[in-house]
Amino acid sequence: MIDAHAKTRLHADLRGTRQAVLSQLDGLSAYDSRRPLTPTGTNLLGLVKHLALWEARYFGEVFGRPFPEPLPRWDDAAARGADMWATEHETRAEITGRYRRAAEHADATIEALAVDARGHVPWWPRPEVTLFDVLVHMLTETSRHAGHADILRERLDGTVASRGRDAAFWADRRAAVERAARAARPEEPPAATG
Repeated sequence: MIDAHAKTRLHADLRGTRQAVLSQLDGLSAYDSRRPLTPTGTNLLGLVKHLALWEARYFGEVFGRPFPEPLPRWDDAAARGADMWATEHETRAEITGRYRRAAEHADATIEALAVDARGHVPWWPRPEVTLFDVLVHMLTETSRHAGHADILRERLDGTVASRGRDAAFWADRRAAVERAARAARPEEPPAATG
């Protein structure tokens, strides 16, 4: 049985994970917050923009509580992926402000509805959902992107999200991992396919 305690716990975890994502922008220049750090263009501000859109959508239209700001249609193929990066006309303040407003809207939905409240996600194969389903989904999605943000920030300037460890600790850890990787027994070459 899913109860109000589960809803409270998931909601608290979602709130904390949102803050972890936003904290990765602290102290970064406008360029570093938005520059592509992977071959696919993944960037910190884009992750925040993406999460803002999907929190607004999942805790808005899915439960008949539309977010008061315009959102692109979920089925607009031309707009697909545009939520993963900031244009030159979008500021960090605009994007983080929108994420905070989307989170406030989501929080209001979560607080107003029972954990088993029904919603409809037309882009899912099984579109009939409960608030619990969407809470789990958004916590998973936000946690996944928080992990991406941790790695991107570490690549940018060495900032590490886990508090209580200094740079010397991480340098020693990295050296130990490198030694182990070099000392590992060579693996067999991959089998040929085909």
